[in-house]
Parts: sequence; structure tokens; C-alpha cells
Amino acid sequence: MAVVNGEPRPTRRSMNSGRGAEAFVVSPFTRLARVHILGAGGDALIAIALAGSLFFNLDPAAARPKVALYLLLTIAPFAIVGPLIGPLIDRARGGRRGMVIVSGIGRAILAALMMRHLDSLLLFPEAFGALVLGKTYHVAKSALVPGLVKEKDDLIEANSKLSLLSGVGGFLAAGPGLLLSLLGSQWVLGAATIVFLFMVPVGMRIPRLQVAAEPLDINERSELRSTGIVMAASAMAVLRGMTGFTLFLIAFWLRTEDASTAWFGAMIVASSVGQLSGAITAPHLRKVVREEYLLGIVLGLSSLVALLVAFPADRVSVFFFAMAIGLSAGLGKLSFDAIVQRDAPDANQGRSFARFETRFQLTWVLGGIVPVVAPNGILPVRAGLIVLCVASGVACFLYLGGLWALRRGRRTPFQVVASRLWTVARYERVKARLPARVGGALPLPAAQTSIDPPADDPPDREPPAV
Repeated sequence: MAVVNGEPRPTRRSMNSGRGAEAFVVSPFTRLARVHILGAGGDALIAIALAGSLFFNLDPAAARPKVALYLLLTIAPFAIVGPLIGPLIDRARGGRRGMVIVSGIGRAILAALMMRHLDSLLLFPEAFGALVLGKTYHVAKSALVPGLVKEKDDLIEANSKLSLLSGVGGFLAAGPGLLLSLLGSQWVLGAATIVFLFMVPVGMRIPRLQVAAEPLDINERSELRSTGIVMAASAMAVLRGMTGFTLFLIAFWLRTEDASTAWFGAMIVASSVGQLSGAITAPHLRKVVREEYLLGIVLGLSSLVALLVAFPADRVSVFFFAMAIGLSAGLGKLSFDAIVQRDAPDANQGRSFARFETRFQLTWVLGGIVPVVAPNGILPVRAGLIVLCVASGVACFLYLGGLWALRRGRRTPFQVVASRLWTVARYERVKARLPARVGGALPLPAAQTSIDPPADDPPDREPPAV
């Protein structure tokens, strides 16, 4: 600091030092991003460790009931507990941040326990406990992002960065995880334990935010229930369900093929690369394609790739299909976030994204159950790909058809079906309340023996002049 004419003036050196200090200031969003990349890496390590453990070394017919049971138990936190305690956590200051910290501590403890129970049936509940905590983290993350960005317009860019970091974290962890798997799954779980422990101090540096101080009002509810958002949420739920379906379809298929752990790790890398590609290309695609059509395009792309891969149905083709599903899920989620932000400007973004993410995690679990509970044992990979092709193709047709109907002021396919179902249900309910029919017609009063109108009121009488 120099003194000029009796007044202190900052020198160039002091000004540069101030700029350098600003460069080391860590933004709240950067702290969440660090937690996110650690969580993605830890989840990838656990998946690789389970591929070489009792979880997939059991006979597939013996493993199916256990996996199906714990997937059903996974539904409970999202279908029952989440809607009940979610609003309370949103109103509590630092509630969602606490969920992030608890998910890191819980997954670290469970990863350490799995090191001891790799050859025990206790591995199953521990693995699915880690799955529940991982999905709980994603719900909390979705609620925190809107409060950690400076401007509302930065929200889509922030979600894109997190999707990018998720792919980077999974990709970076897959390499060391595959190398450690050569020494044993215990080494991979040990690395996952360390990664999750690092999440805790980093997560504690996230600001203590209050996501939603006020309860849901009628304006916010009506915006979130608009036709465009409901249709987009349904399309995104199909994509998320396809992701869970693909994971368990590939896992059990590789087990029946007696494939090595490296192949399962390669599938995780492929999905991470696809998600990474989606996060990179989404900002550029959104400049030339509206978000609604981009969401419909990725559904159609998933259907086409599933059809092309179904007939070779070998490991290389399934590898590229896993990459395509990761790409579609990444593009779809970013498109959906943009639709909600645009069509529901008055809604609380943190609460809204948390509610939608809870439903998407639920559909992921429901999608994963389908290949596990296949009627004839393990679902063949070709049959599973055909199911994915049909599901995404139908979803693409209904969604794009709904967009076409909305632009022309007509009822969407969803509204037509819902209206007809409601009409049938209403008719049956009214029919049940009517008196007993005689000969297919209502019984007439005793004084009336025909259905002809009275003589003093002919049907063709002219109306009185006004």
C-alpha cells in the first residue's frame, strides 16, 4: 500500500495479490462438485468389486430370488419414506446437506463390512444398503444444486457439469478398480471405503441451505402438473427404468456367459463414457433442437440401437449398447431439467428436482426388477434388448405424438387414453347405482305403460316465439 498526497493507494502488487486470493476462493457449487465426483468413483468401485464376489459368483438361479427381494426392499425408501420425510428435510436448514454426509458415512461403513462378508449372504443386504444410500445422495444433490448456483440461468449448466463429472468419476475409478480386482475384491472395496470417507469432510463444507421454507402452494402444484412437464417426466422415467433394466440384464447375462470381471468393468466404463458424451454434447444440441424434441430423439435412438444390437447380441455389441444408454440417459436428464426450469418458473426448483429425482430412482429400481424376475429364469440378452426396443419405441411414439397434439391444440394420446378410461369407470359406477333393469330397460312407473310422450306435449311442437 503506497501513500500519495496523504491518501493510501493500492499498489499493483497488492492488486495482483488480491486477484490471486480470489482465484483460491472455492464456490459452494465447486464443493458439491467435488463430493459428486467422489461419489461417482466410489459407486463404480463397489460395482466392480461385486462383479468378482459372491454377489455374481452364485448360481444365477440361486441369486435371482435374493436380488429380487432386496430390489423390492429398495423401493420402500423412495415410495414410502421419501414422500413423508422429504418435505421435513427440505424445511430444515442443512437437511439435504446432512443427507449427503450420511450417505458418505453409510457407504464407507457398508463397503468396509462387505470386505469381511464377500463369501457370506450378508453381502446382499449390505450391497443394497449401499445402493439405497447412493440413490438417496442423488435426491439430495438434486435439491441442493438450485441453491448453490448464482443465477437461475446457470442451473442447466451446473447440472451439465455434474453429469460430466459423474462420467469422469466413474471412468477414472474403473481403471484402478480393474487393476485392484486382480488382487481381489477386498482391495477394490478398501479403495471404495477410502473414497467415501473423503466425501464426509468435503460434504461438510457445503453450505447449510434451507431448500423450501414454505409448503407447496397451488400455483407451484399446477405448474408442475402441466401437460408438458408430465409428459417429459414420463419419458424420462422410461429412460431411467431402461438404465436399471440394462444394468441387471448385462450383469446376469455375463454371469451365464462365465465372463471375467473385466467385461463387467468394461460395461461400466462404456456407460460412463456415454454419460460423459451426453454432458458434453447437450449444451450444443440444445442450441439447435428444442429440449422436448431432444428428449424424444434419445428415446428413438435407444430403440434403434437396441434393435441393431439384438441380433448379434454379443459382448462387443452390448458394450456399445451400454454406451448408447448412458448417452441417452445423460441427454434426457439435462433436457428434462431445462423443461422444468422453463415451464415452471414459479416453482421451488430445489424441491421440484428432488421430487422428480425420487420418482426417477424408483423407476430405476422397478426397471432393474424386470430382468431379475423373468418367468423362465434368467432373461436372455436378446429378449431383453427386444423388450427395451419396444418400450423405448412406444414411449418415443407417444411422447412425440403428444407434442404434435399440444402444438395443434388437440388432446395428447395420454389424455385420450385417460379420458376413455375415466369414462368407462364413471359409466360402471353410475350403472352400479341404477335400479335393477327389466328386459334391458329401466322399469317404468305403474301409471305409464309406454315410453311415448304425453299427448299434451308432442315432440315436434314449435318453441314459443320470443
